[in-house]
Amino acid sequence: MYEDLEGKVALVTGGSFGIGRATILEYAKNKAKVAIADINEAGAEAVADEVRAMGGEALVIKADVSKSAEVKAMVASIVEHYGRLDIAFNNAGIDLDHTYLADADEDMFDTLMAVNVKGVWLCLKYEIEQMMKQGGGVIVNTASIAGVVSSPKMGIYGATKHAVVGLTKTAAVEYGRKGIRVNSVCPGVINTDMTTRAVEKDPKLAQIVMHAHPIGRLGEAQDIANGVMYLSSNKSSFLLGHQLMIEGGFTAL
Repeated sequence: MYEDLEGKVALVTGGSFGIGRATILEYAKNKAKVAIADINEAGAEAVADEVRAMGGEALVIKADVSKSAEVKAMVASIVEHYGRLDIAFNNAGIDLDHTYLADADEDMFDTLMAVNVKGVWLCLKYEIEQMMKQGGGVIVNTASIAGVVSSPKMGIYGATKHAVVGLTKTAAVEYGRKGIRVNSVCPGVINTDMTTRAVEKDPKLAQIVMHAHPIGRLGEAQDIANGVMYLSSNKSSFLLGHQLMIEGGFTAL
């Protein structure tokens, strides 16, 4: 348990399933108040019901992180409801490309960049504005191992995650002295619906990704949630601009 998270207000984007859902439930277990943002409002409501069943507090916000007005309204709604925003986990992201770079198209590029890069930047922009007003806060971004190593047939996705790493480092340096800690998690291949869809497109991928993790298994959403709790808590108070690798040894090869 992270006792210092009790009573804190934590936002999770992309919170209706997978890593987002696991992280929300972990915040709730640590007695934080949660705000769940997602374009899938019904899915977010289902997770909120889980939180309330645990005795926790949950606010659901329908938001498309690629749209400035919706991100601004998201942060404003949290502040109106809870009075502040202490922690933000910018997790919303998509995965579309499983093709070689020259075979990709502009629509794929634009869509991935809009959600995975612009979306994170917009969240940072409005979260930092609020945290500056209240004297500080903690932000965790979801990057990826694809943000630190090459990712054949996922070049555009990899580029978006390299960009998230860059945004994380820059925000950390710019706002660290102002009481805002910004770090990221870099998951390996995680056993989520996104991975299932990727394997369905390319059945050979299952064995490839399994062998790529020296630990001998894929990651679980809970593995990432555990890392986010650490980065959200005071136990990581000297970490700034850090990319926490949670990848079963993938990058050690």
